[in-house]
Order: sequence, then structure tokens, then C-alpha cells
Amino acid sequence: MFKNAPTPQEFREGEDAVIVCDVVSSLPPTIIWKHKGRDVILKKDVRFIVLANNYLQIKGIKKTDEGTYRCEGRILARGEINFKDIQVIVNVPPTVQARQSIVNATANLGQSVTLVCDAAGFPEPTMSWTKDGEQIENEEDEKYLFSDDSSELTIRKVDKNDEAEYVCIAENKAGEQDASIHLKVFAKPKITYVENQTAMELEEQVTLTCEASGDPIPSITWRTSTRNISSEEKASWTRPEKQETLDGHMVVRSHARVSSLTLKSIQYTDAGEYVCTASNTIGQDSQSMYLEVQYAPKLQGPVAVYTWEGNQVNITCEVFAYPSATISWFRDGQLLPSSNYSNIKIYNTPSASYLEVTPDSENDFGNYNCTAVNRIGQESLEFILVQADTPSSPSIDQVEPYSSTAQVQFDEPEATGGVPILKYKAEWRAVGEEVWHSKWYDAKEASLEGLVTIVGLKPETMYAVRLAALNGKGLGEISAASEFKTQPVHSPPPREPSAPKLEGQMGEDGNSIKVNLIKQDDGGSPIRHYLVKYRALSSEWKPEIRLPSGSDHVMLKSLDWNAEYEVYVVAENQQGKSKAAHFVFRTSAQPTAIPATLGGSSASYTFVSLLFSAVTLLLLC
Repeated sequence: MFKNAPTPQEFREGEDAVIVCDVVSSLPPTIIWKHKGRDVILKKDVRFIVLANNYLQIKGIKKTDEGTYRCEGRILARGEINFKDIQVIVNVPPTVQARQSIVNATANLGQSVTLVCDAAGFPEPTMSWTKDGEQIENEEDEKYLFSDDSSELTIRKVDKNDEAEYVCIAENKAGEQDASIHLKVFAKPKITYVENQTAMELEEQVTLTCEASGDPIPSITWRTSTRNISSEEKASWTRPEKQETLDGHMVVRSHARVSSLTLKSIQYTDAGEYVCTASNTIGQDSQSMYLEVQYAPKLQGPVAVYTWEGNQVNITCEVFAYPSATISWFRDGQLLPSSNYSNIKIYNTPSASYLEVTPDSENDFGNYNCTAVNRIGQESLEFILVQADTPSSPSIDQVEPYSSTAQVQFDEPEATGGVPILKYKAEWRAVGEEVWHSKWYDAKEASLEGLVTIVGLKPETMYAVRLAALNGKGLGEISAASEFKTQPVHSPPPREPSAPKLEGQMGEDGNSIKVNLIKQDDGGSPIRHYLVKYRALSSEWKPEIRLPSGSDHVMLKSLDWNAEYEVYVVAENQQGKSKAAHFVFRTSAQPTAIPATLGGSSASYTFVSLLFSAVTLLLLC
């Protein structure tokens, strides 16, 4: 009988296996081992040996040796045969291999990454994972997810803390094996530290600091609203991590994840926003910090201000200071306003102080002092209120006569009297006459072209013309007269007329305008009519208006509110059409109901800014 012949019997691949089979009998039995129906000794495989105790030894057992082995006992004297089938199982130690030994991921993007190991062995190995030597378990927050056979580990919402060495471990009865995967987590830069700074003007230096995280280690650059500091040409490189601007005012030092910007000899203009930007191959991050510079007041403004008696004027004292300054005005050491100067008022804004003066007499002209004080210091600036004068006379350069008109080219007065010129006055008369004819011209238009045109002249007649300039103070001295002779009607031959000059004034209702037509040279042939067309910008043209030759204006009514309009006017004689005179204006905003008269006065006209273009455009037929 078989006393000790268990089945199955398991062995580890590669070891020397001994298959146990004890046969008990009154007579010594003969033991024969068979595999797949054949006596194993007849296989002539030296690995198979029947030991003295009749056990079967298989040296270096292989997976292919697995199967059913028959332990057969014979008692030849009795002719008895019995056997026992024993199942031999060969367990194979696990092998495991990571599909990627290094896996890259990016942090803080809400993404997942999966680590995979392929394992083999018998019995099928079980898989487990460690992170930096610590066992990974399924967590309630589902940070880690495992596949059914645990060969795949998914890490959700990857962040920088997930960077580590992960080990997959395959284990069965025959042993265990592991493989390592290094998870490299790259991170978009993030500014982790900035700090606002306060300094005083002329302080030796102040340093702004910017720290950033990120992988790869980010580079840090600096800029202001007006200056890209880090991209400027470098004046010197003392170390790879130090750079200095050409003017030496700023020095940038960088080491690892920290960069500092040092400003030397602090100026008040250094105050403001500074932006540090951290960049790497993954992305970038920027953050602002602010430098506050405290400084004594600084004053600016036009030192000389011109006006005349009875004309109100503002003296402007611009103040730059931090902390804010207290501003005072003085005249001859006396604080203003005072009872001695009732014609003076003061208006203050955060950035300027305005001294409003209406001179009553010569005594009101002279020096005025603006003084600003804060806890850092004080500054004063002297202003001079100057009595304006009338302008000097313009000088006539050349007169270009035609049959009924003349163009007078001139140079502006050498002295304006300290205030802008408002108008030019032309006077002319035929030689031998006593009475001068005159006309006023807008200074901006006349100065732009450098000429004025006089009309209504007789052909082949000698004329004298002279000019004077007008400013707020009054009319200046008149120029020396310049003589010229108009041309005959038929010399030169008749031609197209010149474009008329256009002037306009809004009506009381605010959405109508009177456009005056000022006749220019008729080209030696009478004007037959004027052609007018107009439109609101970006709209269709209104129907063309034809005016008789004697017309001196056109009324445009029922215009759109708060709209910009353009007007083209062409003069036509027998020879053809002139170039188009172009005029642009804007109507008033639509009025709303307001209370009764404020301050006892009301406006009789609504004026609107009129933009006149001296450029003439060719009218398309």
C-alpha cells in the first residue's frame, strides 16, 4: 500500500525536486516511475534519478517537467502491481518589467498619469505598488486607481508631490520581483513670493525680490510699464547670474528660483509697478509688486503767463509729491488769497493748483510764488504774470493778382504780444482812393496756408494792400502797403473757378447750421451756380443742392443729433467745376429738460466745435 504519496506536489522552477512516494509491503517492492506512460529512466535524461529510498529526483526542474507522475509498486513473487498517480506542479517565480522606466507628467493641470508593469509567472503573480518605499493603498479620495489585476496604477490630478520612485512588486508562491518607475513631474512656473517696497528719493538703493517654483527651474525676467528691463542690452556681466543695465541704474541678480532687482540712487520716477515673470518650457506666471518712493514736492508749469487788464487768466502750478503736498500761493510774501487781492481765486486738484487772476491794474502784474510742502521737504517756484502787448505787424512776401481777386502771401508777426493771434485783418484800396476796404480772416486758417485772398477787385487796376494781426489784447500795428495790379479779364484765358471758402455757425436748435460761401477767384468767367452736397459720416449722401451764383450761404436743417457731418461745395463757371471745398462739423447732443434759468442768464446760441479742412478734394462727377 502507498503510505506517503501526497498529490499534488509543488516545486519551484529550477530547484532539485524530490517526488515522494512510500510503498509499504511485507515483501520488498520494486518501484518504477513513469511519466506520460514511459519509464522515466528510459528517457536517458540524467536529471531524472531514482534515489535509494525510491523517491524520484528531478534536478533543476523545469516548467515542461510539470504533469502526472505514476509511482508504480510491483511484488514480482506474488505477481502484484499497484500504482499511485501524483500531480507535479512547477511554480515559476515572477518576472516583472516596467513599460517605461521614466514617465513624465505636468502638475496642476488636473490630468492623470498611468504607470504600467507587465508581469509573468506561475501561479499568476499578484501585484502591489509602493511610493518611495511606502505601500500604496486604495484611498477614499481615489487619488490612486488600480486596474483589475493591479498591473496599472493611475495617479489622478497630478501635482508636484507625486514626483517619486514607484515600485511595482509581482509576487507568487515561487517568489517575488519588482521593477522601478521614476515619475518626473514638471510644473508650470508659479510666483511664490513678491513684496512691495517703500523707499525715499536719493536713497542709496532698494531691492525687489521675486521667488518662483516650477520644474524645470524657471528663468525670471523683470519689466515695468515702460521698460523691459531683462531684454535691454547689458553693460556688464560679472557673473552668469548678474546683469546690469547700460545706465547702471538697475542690477538684476538671479540664483536658482530667486531673482532680485536692485535700483540704485532712487529717483521719484522709479515709483510704480514692477512685474516679474517666471518662464520655463511648460509655461509662465507673472505677478506685480509696487515700489513706493517718497519724495519732496517738485513743481512745474509755464513760468511766464501773459494777459491784460480785465482778462482772467490761470497760473498753473503742477505738483508732483508723495506723500501729498500742501500748496500755498504768495505775492510779495503775503499768503493768497487775501483782502488786498480780491481779484484772485485759488483752485486745487490732486495734481495741480490754479491761481485765477483778473488783473485790475498794472500792480497785478509781476511775480507770484507757488510753494508745496510735505513731510519730506518743500519746493517753491516763481511765476511771472506779464502784461500782454498787441502783436507786431505781419510782413507781406508776395501778391499773386488775378482779374478780380488776389492772393496775399505773408509771414507771421515776429512778436505775438505773449498771447495767441486770433485774426488777421486785410485792408486794400485802389491807388488814388481814400477809403480802405477790409476783411477779417481766421488766424488758424490763414497761418496754415500762409496767405489770405481778397475778392471783389476790378480788372487791370492798381491796388495797395496791407495786413494787421489781432490778439486778445487788441489790434497790432499795420504793415507797410504792398502794391499790385490785377490782370485783364481775358488774360490769362478763362479757367475753372477756385473753390469757395466755407464758414459755419450752428443755429439755436443745435441741429441746424448756416454754411457761408465766400467767393474766391472766378477764373475769369462768371460763376453760374454752386453745387452743395452733404451727409452724416458713414451715411448716404443727401440729394445735391444747386444754388444761384449770387448765393452767399446755405442752410442745412433737421440734422441728426450728436453726429459728425461733412459738406462739399463746388463752384461752376462756363469752363467747368472747381475743386471741392470740404467742411466738417458736429451737431450738438440732443437737449434734455433742465430747470429754469441758472444764475439769471441763458445762452442764445448753442455752439459746437467746427473743424475746417483747408484741403480741397476733387469732386467726383
